[in-house]
Amino acid sequence: MSWLPNGTVYGALLNQRSEYEALAPHMHDAPYKAPPKAPVLYVKTANTFNPDGGTIALPARVAEVEVGATVGLVMGEQGRVRGCVLLNDVSIPHASVYRPPVKFKCLDGFLGLGTEVREVDPAAVQIEVRVNGELRETVRFDDLVRDPARLLAEVGEFMTLGEGDVLMLGCDASRPRAKVGDRIELRSAALGTVSHTLVEEAA
Repeated sequence: MSWLPNGTVYGALLNQRSEYEALAPHMHDAPYKAPPKAPVLYVKTANTFNPDGGTIALPARVAEVEVGATVGLVMGEQGRVRGCVLLNDVSIPHASVYRPPVKFKCLDGFLGLGTEVREVDPAAVQIEVRVNGELRETVRFDDLVRDPARLLAEVGEFMTLGEGDVLMLGCDASRPRAKVGDRIELRSAALGTVSHTLVEEAA
């Protein structure tokens, strides 16, 4: 039986160092004119949840999507992490630094879900991203802007994560892109595999 979140799924922007460094030159632009002092979060709503082996329907206006291979920390009781899960945080390409990217990230089926939660060290996780069998990216989690403990602590300063909630650790800057007809597969020795096929949205 496939795993499904039973809480809220949050993503963290600018937590992979490559993404932070790529966007750093724009952080001093208006209106904020400074880098963020706290974690920048967004929500992946329940309509995005897409179990392993499913299809992701792209609206006609969307030519391609970004593949966001990441690790989700699944919360247990009393604010402890129960384990980690492999996730594909699919997104329409966009250049927003601070604004909540809901319209780019919360389309139906835009969160590919790993099959199970495992107790692993996130820093030891590597994810291979393959599109139509071709290796397009390898993602690591041993050099985050905020490591998992620090990210959880700083998020906890302004909100409470409850049992079943999921906090994603962020996506690399060089996210591969895929289009209708492509098969996306994420592989991790620590967390298993998850795959989806992109199809046209029904008229």
